[in-house]
Amino acid sequence: ARPPVDAAPRPDLGPIPDGGPSPEAFSGGDGTILFVTQVPIAGFNTVTSTFANHLPVTVAAPRGGDLWIRYPDGTLRNLTREAGYGQEGVQTDRAIAVREPSVHWSGQRAVFSMVVGSNPDGFHGDFHWQLYEVWNYGPGEQPVVRKVRGQPADYNNVSPTYGSDDRILFVSDRPRDGSRHHYPLRDEYEGAPTISGVWSLDPISGDLFLMNHAPSGVFSPVVDSAGRVVFAQWDHLQRDQLTESPQFGAFTYADESAAAAKLPESAALEVFPEPRTALDPAFDVNRPILIYNQFFLWELNQDGTAHETLNHVGRHEWGGSYTDPTFLDDRSLTDSDLRHSRHANTYDVYGGGGLFHVVEDPTQPGRFYATASDEFGSASAGALVRLEGAKGQNPEEMRVEAVTAADCRVRDDVRPAPASTGHYRDPLPLSDGSLIAAHTPHTGSVQFNGDRRNPNWDFEFRLKRLVPDGDLWVAGEPLTEGIREHVEWFDPDVRQTYDGVLWELEPVEVRPQDVPPLTAAAVDPVEAATIEAAGVDLAALQAWLKQNDLALVVSRNVTYRDRNDRQQPFNLRVPGGVETRGDQGRLYDVAFMQFFQADALRGLGGVANSLPGRRVLARAQHGLPIDQVPEGVPDGAVAIAPDGSVAAFVHARRAMSWQLVAPDGAAIVRERSWVSFQPGEIRSCPACHGINTVNQAGQPPPDNPPEALRLLLEQWRDAQGG
Repeated sequence: ARPPVDAAPRPDLGPIPDGGPSPEAFSGGDGTILFVTQVPIAGFNTVTSTFANHLPVTVAAPRGGDLWIRYPDGTLRNLTREAGYGQEGVQTDRAIAVREPSVHWSGQRAVFSMVVGSNPDGFHGDFHWQLYEVWNYGPGEQPVVRKVRGQPADYNNVSPTYGSDDRILFVSDRPRDGSRHHYPLRDEYEGAPTISGVWSLDPISGDLFLMNHAPSGVFSPVVDSAGRVVFAQWDHLQRDQLTESPQFGAFTYADESAAAAKLPESAALEVFPEPRTALDPAFDVNRPILIYNQFFLWELNQDGTAHETLNHVGRHEWGGSYTDPTFLDDRSLTDSDLRHSRHANTYDVYGGGGLFHVVEDPTQPGRFYATASDEFGSASAGALVRLEGAKGQNPEEMRVEAVTAADCRVRDDVRPAPASTGHYRDPLPLSDGSLIAAHTPHTGSVQFNGDRRNPNWDFEFRLKRLVPDGDLWVAGEPLTEGIREHVEWFDPDVRQTYDGVLWELEPVEVRPQDVPPLTAAAVDPVEAATIEAAGVDLAALQAWLKQNDLALVVSRNVTYRDRNDRQQPFNLRVPGGVETRGDQGRLYDVAFMQFFQADALRGLGGVANSLPGRRVLARAQHGLPIDQVPEGVPDGAVAIAPDGSVAAFVHARRAMSWQLVAPDGAAIVRERSWVSFQPGEIRSCPACHGINTVNQAGQPPPDNPPEALRLLLEQWRDAQGG
């Protein structure tokens, strides 16, 4: 049970005073942890779900939890209650829910997300998850909690963490360009509310920018010891399944403006990627349908550049969303199953779920822990895994290993096996080498076991120290005796009551840490030399890119494919140019690379009674300040040079994807994810699919000066007046 707390008067929600905590302030150590409590809640679009977990309404995030600290001797303190936030009993204007604390490098302060206030209608209310900082949490100190200034005030800001330069990185549902008529943003699955990506805020100057645009969402970013921002991204780039039933009222806006015309057509207006069902007007019997859905680990530099999967690892090394060969009559192609590729990993990160709650091991830089969870019925819990992902590690060597029994998967077609030891989430490797996690002994999917007036769930998340059990780990004893609370709220017209033990979630260790390097973009020497040889000043080029919110992307030879990528064509030829084969099977001509941008165009609810918010649709890239598409080239495309190279200007801070197309415009090889770029970024990809060791022909990555870049720069130079 928790010790009694005398609540202080609620402070003003002002900015952090200059200086913050004193240099002598408590900085933790010896296993001190912060964690949050939460009134039990699970199900679709709630604070514990795998996606759409950012909603502030009380039906999604019941009030009554707090931010806690646990000292090494087991003493507990309720920091938010001591600082004047939160209340017992009926939840009203001082009610709170708290989530995702993250500790500063000094150990002397932490940032977290909190929603303040409740109301008699569980579905409505002017509430938002906002960022707060806390300090003075040592024994005998009076905790101070202050709201972070400069953050988007009318949006939900969650999952904060500190950058190496003390900027605060976080996830928000603010539209990527601030267009309020796009709100709420809707995901690519069921049109549920989603977030826009990772944001970076300087709370002193108020400078704010979008680090990546993720149409279906990103989750729980952390800055690792190498300075990378590592997070889970929901990769769900597919055609809109809500067009398949008239009940959703899917329609299409003519453009992204607030006054755009509403077009009743839906499926017929989609162009990328391939069809989701055989009923799609574009369906081809020789091409499989595409259903794509996975939660994968991605990374960024702290300036938002170099957005890619962790070390460019892919489904060929880790597994993920299953796909058939893209041409069903080509016997050289395989499906995406892991058995077809060469790699050290043997753990399948399955689709329809994936990896969540990633955190780096403080005792071994480059080793991470994460939760492998199913998409539904899990409260984002599952098995704990350990994975290798040190900066620069070859993806073929990146192993994922089970930490706890992997047979707690809760898919409808997979029942819990006898070896299951329950569900785990929020792994926390401590600096002393031990491991803590939130754990419930229940197996199978989370079930509602209360009633409307007394809601409850059969999961019982408690923080526990894990102990070895053969080759795996199991939950040991709880770290607390159980923190109880009596709370009441409305949903929307029935008073609900919970009187019991709260869930304990999201622990973080309080300790000083070395500040990681501040990572930023660098131009590859091959491309830098090509720019210089073309007579173009690099600084002037990047200034023009920044001024126009553009990036420059370059690939040296798109006919090269990694040797493990055999799900899409790998025998490729540029007509009149280079050719690369992996076997003697069918040869595919590729003449163009076509770029697509994520435009907020899909509406729901019907033309007459449309709902607020929009989903993105892929559209051929448009709206560039320079014409890089010659006559006769498909919309949004650029020509592939004879040496196999490609160079193109693309929009920055807007999700992009692309495909290689044949001379007749038919798609041959497609990108499967949305990727973002920063203004001024010059991104080099030596080959179309990153080469780990050798390509499909046994050759190393290309290092040729890209001819396409020279041609594009000459065009740009002439357009700038020489």
